[in-house]
Formats: sequence, structure tokens, C-alpha cells
Amino acid sequence: MAKKTIKIRAKDKDGVVTVKSLMTHPMQPSGQKDKKTGKPIPPHYIQEVTCESGGKTVMSALLSGGVSKNPYVSFKFTGAKKGDMMKLSWMDNQGETDSAEAKIG
Repeated sequence: MAKKTIKIRAKDKDGVVTVKSLMTHPMQPSGQKDKKTGKPIPPHYIQEVTCESGGKTVMSALLSGGVSKNPYVSFKFTGAKKGDMMKLSWMDNQGETDSAEAKIG
């Protein structure tokens, strides 16, 4: 995907970083048909989401076609502090990828 597809915020409170992200993606499950042609629409969904901070993977999630369009992902982790950078990335079943970096506030 050409444009940035991830909006991300990360905030530290008492040593726990809370990450909130919104990913723009169609998340098309299998089994759908084009209403005009009746032909099957190939599935297109995010398969893996990862988050890295300080050179370590702090979160990894496997998704499927059952997740709704434009998924929202929120999680918490420890081991980082205000001012550190973190990176959130996704890869979909068609080989497309995107990532975004954010400074922990």
C-alpha cells in the first residue's frame, strides 16, 4: 500500500507503555463474491502485527480474515520509557507490508 496505513500513539505511565493503533486495511475474508460479476473476491487481510521497542519484540499477533475492516489494536508492555522509540508493523496475506514509528510520550 502506497500511503501510510498506521496511526499510532504510545504513552508511558508508571513504567507501563500503552499502545493504541488504527490500521487502514480492507480485511477481506474468503468466501465473498463480487455482486456485479458473481466471481469470488480473493481474501486480503493482515496476517501478522508486531511491535518492537529497544531492539526487542514486545508484541506479536496473528490475525485472520475474521477481523473487521480497519482493525484497532491496543496493548501494554513494560521495559521502555518516555522518549524511547517503538515500531509497529503489519504484513498481509498478499505480501503487502507497512510500519510506523512513534516516540513514547
